[in-house]
Amino acid sequence: MNMAETGDLAAGLRGELRRSEPMARHVSWRAGGVARTAYFPADLDDLIAFLRVQSADEPLLMTGLGSNLLVRDGGLSGTVIFTQRALREVRLDHLGVLGGGIYAEAGAASPKVARFAALNELAGAEFLSGIPGTVGGALAMNAGCYGGETWNIVAHVHTVDRAGKRRVRTPEEYEIDYRHVQLKAEGGRRRAEGPHPSSQPDALHRIGRSPARTHAGASIETPDSLPHPSEEWFLAAVFNLRRGSGAESRAKITELLKRRIATQPLNEPNAGSVFRNPQGDYAARLIEACGLKGHSIGGAMISNKHANFIVNRGAARGADIEALILLVERSVQEKFGVALEREVRIVGEA
Repeated sequence: MNMAETGDLAAGLRGELRRSEPMARHVSWRAGGVARTAYFPADLDDLIAFLRVQSADEPLLMTGLGSNLLVRDGGLSGTVIFTQRALREVRLDHLGVLGGGIYAEAGAASPKVARFAALNELAGAEFLSGIPGTVGGALAMNAGCYGGETWNIVAHVHTVDRAGKRRVRTPEEYEIDYRHVQLKAEGGRRRAEGPHPSSQPDALHRIGRSPARTHAGASIETPDSLPHPSEEWFLAAVFNLRRGSGAESRAKITELLKRRIATQPLNEPNAGSVFRNPQGDYAARLIEACGLKGHSIGGAMISNKHANFIVNRGAARGADIEALILLVERSVQEKFGVALEREVRIVGEA
């Protein structure tokens, strides 16, 4: 019997364990079901201790601000680990004449890193101010905007696996592409073995998270399946930045925020861009060309301000949001022959 079944903390753990935790409180869409078990670690050491006492068959989902996560209305039968309280340190690391590093833990908000870099006269991280999630999520999906991508400034990362083993890895150990990050060893194993019967599509900080695709472009989600034993999550990153002007960086951040406010529906619950941009085109253009801008299902609507955003108008269910996602995928496939790929992750039971 494990903690998820008893609701009791193992000896030595210092975090907070909750049962039947409403995930709508923790995802930016403000919709979805409950998690059977939720754990809020006290700090990094407590997180590692918690991982070490989990049973091998306990499904785990690690998340930060939930800014690209949709939890289905039936909820999650496993354990969700929230990192934003425990892993939020941001500090200078090996600062030199030409620049240096910023150490940022996975639960720290990406805009916080951008502001910290500007405060310390370091340039190159300004684009992070436009990413509404955490460092862990940005690492896991190579998040980017306004011409910048997360892994372009990564010097190395710190990770942890299910057994609580920590590692330091360099970018050379990963396959990195547009909105894609995967360990080379993991990618090779998957190609050799085929889909693992216990692969689980997504935790926001997980490494190697590409869901399978159907012929129609819809993701096959298996939220209650078990992760492969080699599964790892990001704990922190060191970003390599150059010396610059703090005033110029702050001005650039201000300009990026103005662009976000002007073009994105920030006054309504959303999860950012729902789909990746296909090569040579924009998902928003394709969606708008299908006549879907402003289309609603239940309490969810494709934003009138930006067609690649789905907003919660106040009472959306997870099913409403997912139905819109499927409608967009089907419509774009039928009209343009393009299979859109999701940036957002869908987990849980319908």
